[in-house]
Amino acid sequence: MSTLGDKVLDVSLSKIGEKSLFTKELEVALEDGRVDFVVHSLKDLPTTLPPGMILGAVTKRENPHDAVVMSPSNKDKKLSDLPAGSVIGTSSLRRIAQLKRKYPQFEYKDIRGNLNTRLAKLDDPEGEYAAIVLAVAGLTRIDLGHRITHILTPDESLHAVSQGALGVECRENDTKCLNLLASVNDYTTRVACTCERSFMRTLEGGCSVPIGVNTNFENGVLTLRGLVSSLDGQKVLEDNDQAAIEGTSPETDYEQANQLGAKVANALLAAGAAALLGR
Repeated sequence: MSTLGDKVLDVSLSKIGEKSLFTKELEVALEDGRVDFVVHSLKDLPTTLPPGMILGAVTKRENPHDAVVMSPSNKDKKLSDLPAGSVIGTSSLRRIAQLKRKYPQFEYKDIRGNLNTRLAKLDDPEGEYAAIVLAVAGLTRIDLGHRITHILTPDESLHAVSQGALGVECRENDTKCLNLLASVNDYTTRVACTCERSFMRTLEGGCSVPIGVNTNFENGVLTLRGLVSSLDGQKVLEDNDQAAIEGTSPETDYEQANQLGAKVANALLAAGAAALLGR
């Protein structure tokens, strides 16, 4: 099924102004009973679901970070090797804002379409892009991980909320479907993504503002690093915190993760993030 985000390719995501760009048509089919569940890239799924809908499962996360893919003429280079004025393609304001801090000498241009379309634009000998920035997970899932030139570290670019994870949405009252989806739910990923989605929900952010995260969940300790930036990358607010996840029950653990996400977001709001978010 095609969604608005799939169809409108000549306008940047941030300018379309619709929070459910890649989910609306799917959720209508779910509500109508034409489908029993829908699979989303979790980063595309709004943090507040329509009434009667629930996140039935979150699958095990791929690498959540961003990747640089160089054009064939620059295949042996890193970003730092490219000359000033080089054109870097990405449809993400989050990536642009963070990369501008480290590489202000480049020109950043929007690039839309599926991964194969974007890679074709990059590989075009007459094309303008010296490199493009994509999600590691997307390339890995279609067996194009070999195209990755460099994976950006959290110090270069905090990734998008829930990047690398798939979310499966179903009707809240569909017990049979919920029981089925429980078998593909990954507890560790869901704890991390619950925290990240709570962070974004509290900030009331979307694809039109640069919001980045990095989450670590090991040995019962969940750590969240969150960022809100101005569009030009000149004003950046960051905060991090951690919480002990008790492990008493998945639902309790998810709620503790939810509280940590809200806590870090509220710390950023107290530091002035609302102005950056246009609130």
